[in-house]
Amino acid sequence: MLTPTASRTTPLKGQPPGRTSLMAQPGSAFAATAGDEGPLAQGREFLWSDADFTRIKALIYKKAGISLHEGKHAMVYSRVSRRLRETGHSSFRSYLDSLEQHDGPEWQEFINALTTNLTAFFREQHHFAVLHELMAARRSHDWRIWCAAASTGEEPYSIAMTATEALGPGGRFHIVNSDIDTKVLATAARGVYKTEGVKGLSQERLQRFFMRGKGTNAGFMRVKPELQKHLAFMTVNLIQDLPLRDPFDVVFCRNVMIYFDGPTQRQVLERIHRVMKPGGMLFVGHAENFSDARSLFVLRGKTVYERV
Repeated sequence: MLTPTASRTTPLKGQPPGRTSLMAQPGSAFAATAGDEGPLAQGREFLWSDADFTRIKALIYKKAGISLHEGKHAMVYSRVSRRLRETGHSSFRSYLDSLEQHDGPEWQEFINALTTNLTAFFREQHHFAVLHELMAARRSHDWRIWCAAASTGEEPYSIAMTATEALGPGGRFHIVNSDIDTKVLATAARGVYKTEGVKGLSQERLQRFFMRGKGTNAGFMRVKPELQKHLAFMTVNLIQDLPLRDPFDVVFCRNVMIYFDGPTQRQVLERIHRVMKPGGMLFVGHAENFSDARSLFVLRGKTVYERV
């Protein structure tokens, strides 16, 4: 992943709030004037300020490398306010104070809240055509693949289906799948999807790789064990030292780098470079370009790079 998430898993676009103003609570004898635009005037449950945003921005950058711009106010408010409700805090200040004072599991919940997981089976189809060609050309090879932004699993299982089809019976491959978001990673490891979530797959693939739920599981599809046995899942933070040993032939890190600033992108690319075999292939998102990292990777196709 890069991340992270292309998972690899990152923030959605939001609308910036207006200037702060005071407004009476519902039922008060006072009413807001027509010009009021503050947090409460917008119907918000918790008071929200630029200081809260700046503090959250600094914390998520420190912990996950995610760089938030000013247009993310509404998204950040919406997502982190859920953590206030869950933890019983009445203000962002008290929640953030508690977060910084305790090195506990709430940090992971905070990170989970601020990452976005937009994915689908065989998203950016051309990557899987390239992967199929690469693997079919070396059917006897024991392939090691890392999906660095696994999200809810659609990308890892798309890679696994492609590998199975390319290598044929007895093909050897192992896919390590990681994400910084523990909740989506648990979904990926389960390999259970709503029927509408797999409707883009061909009937041939559905029959070959999935089991249809019955009874209380009606409306769901489960990845077959024969495919799942090739996959392993683990939590990885791309801005920290990678807990990966044996080098990889292929890395998918799609739509993750776009959430990092320039220096962080370079650091993550260097980490990925260190865990890849020379000549290994890196697949990235459609909006990601690493032309300034030619000492590490050389462009070999549409958003496909070769490790130098």
